[in-house]
Amino acid sequence: MENVKIGRVYRPFKGNYYFVENVGLSSETHERVVIYKSLYDRDDSNIWVRPEKMFLEEIPERPDNITSQKHRFEVAKDLTLDYTKK
Repeated sequence: MENVKIGRVYRPFKGNYYFVENVGLSSETHERVVIYKSLYDRDDSNIWVRPEKMFLEEIPERPDNITSQKHRFEVAKDLTLDYTKK
């Protein structure tokens, strides 16, 4: 399994886009976790955390896989904006 790329935009299989802020460690298990934020407005939260293993896992065929991706999150290749610029 490859590691998440910090500073890149990822797209989950359900659509939308997220910017990977960083990778940290769980204080309980020392498992790598991805810290990412949505690039669209949400009412609940814009900052999210997910285990890296789950972030990059392969997904089975699903009807809600609107992007036809193989993995839960994949680097977005269809964006022209550079979200890494400050």
